[in-house]
Amino acid sequence: MTPAPSGPATTVAGPTTSGAAAVRRPRRVRALWLLVVLAVLLVLVVTSVMVGSRGVGWTDALAALGGSTDGFDQAAVAKRIPRTLLAVVAGAALGVSGALMQGVTRNPLADPGILGVNMGASLAVVTGIAYFGLTAASSYIWLAIAGAAVTALFVYTIGSLGRGGATPLKLALAGAATSAALASFVSAVVLGRNDIAGGVRSWQIGGVGGGSYESIRQVAPFLVVGLVLALVSARSLNSLALGDELAAGLGERVAIARGTAALSAVILCGAATAVTGPIGFVGLVVPHACRLLVGVDHRWLLPFSALTGAALLTGADVLGRIATRPSEVDVGIVTALVGAPFFIYIVRRQKVRAL
Repeated sequence: MTPAPSGPATTVAGPTTSGAAAVRRPRRVRALWLLVVLAVLLVLVVTSVMVGSRGVGWTDALAALGGSTDGFDQAAVAKRIPRTLLAVVAGAALGVSGALMQGVTRNPLADPGILGVNMGASLAVVTGIAYFGLTAASSYIWLAIAGAAVTALFVYTIGSLGRGGATPLKLALAGAATSAALASFVSAVVLGRNDIAGGVRSWQIGGVGGGSYESIRQVAPFLVVGLVLALVSARSLNSLALGDELAAGLGERVAIARGTAALSAVILCGAATAVTGPIGFVGLVVPHACRLLVGVDHRWLLPFSALTGAALLTGADVLGRIATRPSEVDVGIVTALVGAPFFIYIVRRQKVRAL
């Protein structure tokens, strides 16, 4: 039997291969969970269209789906449809991005928010608005992806310094410090610009209330490219989970595999952040939940993370709408309330083996 690799890589990989997540799920069990997740997502989508500051009946909902906007209820449904679609695509992107980041870094705490990637994208967008007068959503997307990429590279470099390489604790601390610094920079940029301060602060909270067909159309190509790269990387991520040396021995081009998966994560995270603002913890909670359902095989984990992320963000948006009627709670706040306790649980659960 080949001995397990020693050193930090084994320690980092442990959380994703232990306990229930390490059990190989039969194909029929995975297929059953797939149907369950799809059913839950469908129910949440229907609920999102019909529920808000006021409920809407089936007749008006179906009429609005047919293109009618006669009456207040039908107009409300017509507005909720693109909002719901944005929650679905953004949630899917963030869920897959988190799974990719955890697979690339072999870090159970990896998440676009915790590693500061979301905030890097935010700073890039806010800087473009404040100093370069950018107003087009397509420009936001390119800036957000660039900011996310630079931040991800910076955090990984800082977290890799010193003994042990990029351990979960060092990456989490580097990401938290970077995120705090970038948030301060965002505040500094906005402080002297009252003309954009209100919109930027609202966008920074993270939400899908401003979703439109146009914003979805502009972000869709980036999300498609990111998802395709993610699926292409799935088999390579399975090899990387065994350790770099063993993956290379199996014929895997480690640097290319890790770079492709990281690029996919950055594209997905940056594009989603550009249209919704920085929404945290979706990429942390979703992959861990999906591993309990389908195991650690990324060929299954990534599609499940997309569906579960879509369901989580859609459900969070619905909850935010009904929690304080007639006002709303932005979805970024709801996901933080759900994700923060889960983050503490992960840290405590893994502190002996991984931290």
